[in-house]
Amino acid sequence: MPTIVAAAESKVQVDGTPVDGVRAIDYRTQQARTSVYALGSTERIGVVAGARSVEGRLKVASTSDALNSLAVDQPFALVAEFQHGATKLTVSFEECFLTESGFALAVGEFGEAVYSFTATRVTETVTQG
Repeated sequence: MPTIVAAAESKVQVDGTPVDGVRAIDYRTQQARTSVYALGSTERIGVVAGARSVEGRLKVASTSDALNSLAVDQPFALVAEFQHGATKLTVSFEECFLTESGFALAVGEFGEAVYSFTATRVTETVTQG
């Protein structure tokens, strides 16, 4: 059964400081893999895992003081708690570094900052309250 979460009940923290105005968060993990072949065969007999990377993006209405105050080489932890009723999905990003930030403002809308980051690892934990 899928874990359904609601944006209105969710929150994001950077080093324990709440980030107000979060509009969206997305992330992806990627793992390098190399096929292993038997001598004299064209069929794969196994796979070897290599480097793993985690990249994410956080969109915030206006800007975030918690993220703006980080130095370029300063590591931080980011924790997103997605919730719906009694179900809570906690996504923890460890040893994060900001890689990019930007800001956009359009006529008839509000300003939105986008912060891109990398992380050493990400863990997801689902709890039923």
